[in-house]
Amino acid sequence: MKAGLFALGRSMFGSLRDLAPIVLVIAFFQVVVLQQSVPDFVGLVTGLLCVVAGLTFFIYGLEMGLFPIGESMAHAFARKGSVFWLLTFAFSLGFGTTVAEPALIAVAAEAASVAAAGGMIEVGEESQHSYASGLRYTVAFSVGLAIVLGVLRILKGWSIQYMIIAGYMLVVIMTMFAPREIIGIAYDSGGVTTSTITVPLVTALGVGLASSIEGRNPMIDGFGLIAFASLTPMIFVMVYGMVI
Repeated sequence: MKAGLFALGRSMFGSLRDLAPIVLVIAFFQVVVLQQSVPDFVGLVTGLLCVVAGLTFFIYGLEMGLFPIGESMAHAFARKGSVFWLLTFAFSLGFGTTVAEPALIAVAAEAASVAAAGGMIEVGEESQHSYASGLRYTVAFSVGLAIVLGVLRILKGWSIQYMIIAGYMLVVIMTMFAPREIIGIAYDSGGVTTSTITVPLVTALGVGLASSIEGRNPMIDGFGLIAFASLTPMIFVMVYGMVI
Protein backbone atom coordinates (compact mmCIF):
# COMPACT_ATOMS: atom_id res chain seq x y z
CA MET A 1 0.00 0.00 0.00
CA LYS A 2 2.75 2.42 1.01
CA ALA A 3 4.77 1.53 -2.08
CA GLY A 4 1.74 2.25 -4.28
CA LEU A 5 1.13 5.64 -2.64
CA PHE A 6 4.82 6.48 -2.98
CA ALA A 7 4.75 5.62 -6.69
CA LEU A 8 1.58 7.70 -7.16
CA GLY A 9 3.16 10.64 -5.34
CA ARG A 10 6.27 10.34 -7.50
CA SER A 11 4.11 10.40 -10.64
CA MET A 12 2.30 13.51 -9.38
CA PHE A 13 5.57 15.28 -8.65
CA GLY A 14 6.80 14.38 -12.13
CA SER A 15 3.60 15.76 -13.68
CA LEU A 16 3.96 19.04 -11.78
CA ARG A 17 7.61 19.31 -12.82
CA ASP A 18 6.76 18.65 -16.49
CA LEU A 19 3.91 21.18 -16.53
CA ALA A 20 5.85 23.93 -14.74
CA PRO A 21 7.67 25.24 -17.86
CA ILE A 22 4.38 25.44 -19.80
CA VAL A 23 2.70 27.36 -16.98
CA LEU A 24 5.65 29.75 -16.68
CA VAL A 25 5.73 30.45 -20.44
CA ILE A 26 1.99 31.17 -20.57
CA ALA A 27 2.14 33.35 -17.45
CA PHE A 28 5.12 35.33 -18.79
CA PHE A 29 3.54 36.13 -22.15
CA GLN A 30 0.11 36.80 -20.64
CA VAL A 31 1.28 39.15 -17.88
CA VAL A 32 4.58 40.63 -19.14
CA VAL A 33 4.22 40.71 -22.94
CA LEU A 34 0.44 41.07 -23.44
CA GLN A 35 0.04 42.83 -20.06
CA GLN A 36 -3.39 41.37 -19.52
CA SER A 37 -4.98 39.71 -16.54
CA VAL A 38 -5.62 36.00 -16.71
CA PRO A 39 -9.22 35.41 -17.86
CA ASP A 40 -11.31 33.04 -15.72
CA PHE A 41 -8.51 32.39 -13.23
CA VAL A 42 -10.58 29.89 -11.24
CA GLY A 43 -11.42 27.90 -14.37
CA LEU A 44 -7.78 27.97 -15.43
CA VAL A 45 -6.58 26.63 -12.08
CA THR A 46 -9.30 23.97 -12.11
CA GLY A 47 -8.30 22.88 -15.59
CA LEU A 48 -4.64 22.79 -14.59
CA LEU A 49 -5.43 20.59 -11.60
CA CYS A 50 -7.40 18.25 -13.86
CA VAL A 51 -4.43 18.05 -16.24
CA VAL A 52 -2.07 17.25 -13.35
CA ALA A 53 -4.43 14.55 -12.08
CA GLY A 54 -4.87 13.08 -15.56
CA LEU A 55 -1.14 12.99 -16.27
CA THR A 56 -0.44 11.52 -12.84
CA PHE A 57 -2.85 8.62 -13.23
CA PHE A 58 -1.79 8.10 -16.85
CA ILE A 59 1.90 7.80 -15.97
CA TYR A 60 1.09 5.67 -12.93
CA GLY A 61 -1.05 3.40 -15.12
CA LEU A 62 1.76 3.02 -17.65
CA GLU A 63 4.26 2.01 -14.99
CA MET A 64 1.79 -0.27 -13.25
CA GLY A 65 0.05 -1.94 -16.17
CA LEU A 66 0.89 -1.25 -19.80
CA PHE A 67 4.68 -1.47 -19.71
CA PRO A 68 4.76 -4.69 -17.64
CA ILE A 69 2.09 -6.46 -19.72
CA GLY A 70 3.80 -5.49 -22.98
CA GLU A 71 7.16 -6.80 -21.82
CA SER A 72 5.71 -9.97 -20.26
CA MET A 73 3.84 -10.86 -23.46
CA ALA A 74 6.99 -10.29 -25.51
CA HIS A 75 8.90 -12.64 -23.19
CA ALA A 76 6.10 -15.21 -23.43
CA PHE A 77 6.06 -15.16 -27.24
CA ALA A 78 9.85 -15.44 -27.34
CA ARG A 79 9.72 -18.52 -25.08
CA LYS A 80 6.93 -20.02 -27.18
CA GLY A 81 9.19 -19.82 -30.22
CA SER A 82 6.38 -19.32 -32.75
CA VAL A 83 7.24 -16.59 -35.24
CA PHE A 84 3.76 -16.80 -36.78
CA TRP A 85 1.94 -15.99 -33.54
CA LEU A 86 4.49 -13.34 -32.61
CA LEU A 87 3.97 -11.53 -35.92
CA THR A 88 0.20 -11.97 -35.67
CA PHE A 89 0.29 -10.42 -32.21
CA ALA A 90 2.53 -7.59 -33.44
CA PHE A 91 0.14 -6.73 -36.29
CA SER A 92 -2.93 -6.96 -34.05
CA LEU A 93 -1.29 -4.77 -31.42
CA GLY A 94 -0.33 -2.10 -33.95
CA PHE A 95 -3.72 -2.16 -35.67
CA GLY A 96 -5.81 -2.25 -32.49
CA THR A 97 -3.97 0.51 -30.61
CA THR A 98 -3.97 2.81 -33.65
CA VAL A 99 -7.69 2.42 -34.37
CA ALA A 100 -8.37 3.44 -30.76
CA GLU A 101 -5.96 6.39 -30.84
CA PRO A 102 -7.93 9.53 -29.89
CA ALA A 103 -5.61 11.85 -31.83
CA LEU A 104 -6.10 9.86 -35.04
CA ILE A 105 -9.89 9.85 -34.61
CA ALA A 106 -9.86 13.63 -34.24
CA VAL A 107 -7.57 14.21 -37.24
CA ALA A 108 -9.57 11.82 -39.46
CA ALA A 109 -12.85 13.54 -38.57
CA GLU A 110 -11.35 16.97 -39.25
CA ALA A 111 -9.86 15.79 -42.56
CA ALA A 112 -13.26 14.46 -43.64
CA SER A 113 -14.94 17.75 -42.75
CA VAL A 114 -12.39 19.78 -44.70
CA ALA A 115 -12.55 17.38 -47.66
CA ALA A 116 -16.33 17.80 -47.80
CA ALA A 117 -16.05 21.58 -47.57
CA GLY A 118 -13.45 21.59 -50.35
CA GLY A 119 -15.61 19.50 -52.67
CA MET A 120 -13.28 16.48 -52.68
CA ILE A 121 -16.03 14.25 -51.28
CA GLU A 122 -19.80 14.61 -51.10
CA VAL A 123 -21.19 16.79 -48.36
CA GLY A 124 -23.05 14.54 -45.96
CA GLU A 125 -22.63 12.63 -42.75
CA GLU A 126 -22.39 9.25 -44.46
CA SER A 127 -19.69 10.23 -46.97
CA GLN A 128 -17.67 12.04 -44.29
CA HIS A 129 -17.92 9.06 -41.95
CA SER A 130 -16.83 6.74 -44.76
CA TYR A 131 -13.86 8.96 -45.62
CA ALA A 132 -12.78 9.28 -41.97
CA SER A 133 -13.16 5.54 -41.35
CA GLY A 134 -11.21 4.70 -44.48
CA LEU A 135 -8.42 7.02 -43.38
CA ARG A 136 -8.34 5.55 -39.87
CA TYR A 137 -8.26 1.93 -41.03
CA THR A 138 -5.63 2.73 -43.65
CA VAL A 139 -3.38 4.24 -40.99
CA ALA A 140 -4.10 1.39 -38.56
CA PHE A 141 -3.26 -1.22 -41.20
CA SER A 142 -0.01 0.56 -42.01
CA VAL A 143 0.99 0.70 -38.35
CA GLY A 144 0.23 -3.02 -37.98
CA LEU A 145 2.57 -3.74 -40.89
CA ALA A 146 5.14 -1.36 -39.41
CA ILE A 147 5.21 -3.26 -36.10
CA VAL A 148 5.55 -6.56 -37.99
CA LEU A 149 8.50 -5.08 -39.91
CA GLY A 150 10.04 -3.81 -36.68
CA VAL A 151 9.67 -7.20 -34.98
CA LEU A 152 11.27 -8.91 -37.98
CA ARG A 153 14.14 -6.46 -37.71
CA ILE A 154 14.68 -7.45 -34.08
CA LEU A 155 14.49 -11.15 -34.90
CA LYS A 156 16.86 -10.91 -37.88
CA GLY A 157 19.17 -8.24 -36.47
CA TRP A 158 18.71 -5.92 -39.46
CA SER A 159 20.20 -2.43 -39.34
CA ILE A 160 17.51 0.15 -38.64
CA GLN A 161 19.18 3.16 -40.24
CA TYR A 162 19.15 1.73 -43.77
CA MET A 163 15.50 0.73 -43.45
CA ILE A 164 14.49 4.18 -42.23
CA ILE A 165 16.51 5.94 -44.95
CA ALA A 166 14.89 3.77 -47.64
CA GLY A 167 11.45 4.45 -46.16
CA TYR A 168 11.85 8.22 -46.18
CA MET A 169 13.25 8.12 -49.71
CA LEU A 170 10.02 6.38 -50.71
CA VAL A 171 8.02 9.08 -48.89
CA VAL A 172 9.84 11.81 -50.82
CA ILE A 173 9.24 10.05 -54.14
CA MET A 174 5.55 9.48 -53.40
CA THR A 175 5.12 13.11 -52.39
CA MET A 176 5.85 14.08 -56.00
CA PHE A 177 2.94 11.98 -57.29
CA ALA A 178 0.36 12.15 -54.50
CA PRO A 179 -2.53 14.67 -54.66
CA ARG A 180 -1.60 17.94 -52.94
CA GLU A 181 -4.71 17.75 -50.76
CA ILE A 182 -3.60 14.51 -49.08
CA ILE A 183 0.10 15.26 -48.49
CA GLY A 184 -0.39 17.31 -45.32
CA ILE A 185 -2.81 14.76 -43.89
CA ALA A 186 -0.35 11.96 -44.70
CA TYR A 187 2.48 13.71 -42.89
CA ASP A 188 0.30 14.47 -39.87
CA SER A 189 -0.92 10.86 -39.76
CA GLY A 190 2.63 9.76 -39.08
CA GLY A 191 2.66 11.88 -35.95
CA VAL A 192 -0.78 11.24 -34.48
CA THR A 193 -0.37 7.46 -34.61
CA THR A 194 2.45 7.57 -32.06
CA SER A 195 0.48 8.93 -29.15
CA THR A 196 -0.86 7.95 -25.74
CA ILE A 197 -2.08 4.41 -26.45
CA THR A 198 0.30 3.14 -29.12
CA VAL A 199 3.69 4.26 -27.78
CA PRO A 200 3.73 2.55 -24.36
CA LEU A 201 2.64 -0.89 -25.59
CA VAL A 202 4.76 -0.89 -28.73
CA THR A 203 7.86 0.30 -26.86
CA ALA A 204 7.37 -2.35 -24.20
CA LEU A 205 6.97 -5.01 -26.90
CA GLY A 206 10.25 -4.04 -28.59
CA VAL A 207 12.28 -3.83 -25.40
CA GLY A 208 10.82 -7.05 -24.01
CA LEU A 209 11.44 -8.93 -27.25
CA ALA A 210 15.04 -7.71 -27.57
CA SER A 211 15.67 -8.66 -23.94
CA SER A 212 14.38 -12.19 -24.55
CA ILE A 213 16.44 -13.02 -27.63
CA GLU A 214 20.03 -14.08 -27.17
CA GLY A 215 22.49 -11.81 -28.93
CA ARG A 216 20.14 -8.80 -29.02
CA ASN A 217 20.85 -5.60 -27.10
CA PRO A 218 17.64 -3.96 -25.79
CA MET A 219 19.22 -0.52 -26.08
CA ILE A 220 20.19 -1.03 -29.73
CA ASP A 221 17.57 -3.47 -30.99
CA GLY A 222 14.64 -2.83 -28.63
CA PHE A 223 13.87 0.68 -29.79
CA GLY A 224 12.87 1.83 -33.25
CA LEU A 225 9.38 0.35 -33.59
CA ILE A 226 7.88 3.81 -33.10
CA ALA A 227 9.96 5.12 -36.00
CA PHE A 228 8.40 2.51 -38.30
CA ALA A 229 4.95 3.33 -36.91
CA SER A 230 5.49 7.00 -37.83
CA LEU A 231 6.88 6.27 -41.28
CA THR A 232 4.47 3.80 -42.85
CA PRO A 233 1.26 5.86 -42.36
CA MET A 234 2.70 8.61 -44.57
CA ILE A 235 3.20 6.11 -47.39
CA PHE A 236 -0.17 4.38 -47.03
CA VAL A 237 -2.20 7.59 -46.63
CA MET A 238 -0.68 8.99 -49.82
CA VAL A 239 -1.65 5.76 -51.59
CA TYR A 240 -5.13 6.14 -50.05
CA GLY A 241 -5.31 9.67 -51.47
CA MET A 242 -4.31 8.46 -54.93
CA VAL A 243 -7.01 5.79 -54.88
CA ILE A 244 -9.79 7.90 -53.37
